[in-house]
Amino acid sequence: MRSQRYNYSMEFSLPVSLGALLVVVAIGVAGLVGSGMMVFETVLMMVAPSMLAFGLVAFALGMKHGEYRSA
Repeated sequence: MRSQRYNYSMEFSLPVSLGALLVVVAIGVAGLVGSGMMVFETVLMMVAPSMLAFGLVAFALGMKHGEYRSA
């Protein structure tokens, strides 16, 4: 049996990274809607946009910090 060598490098493009962010936000929104803790309209109108805004700000800061560290 031949063993395979896997390359686990962390090379993410912008679309892949933003797609991962959207998946995490979608899972969070689905969890809130599915648990019944909040009204559906409240989750979509208040929680989802704030999760996206925070995720985008954290993503941008993390990207800039990575650029600073690699320079």
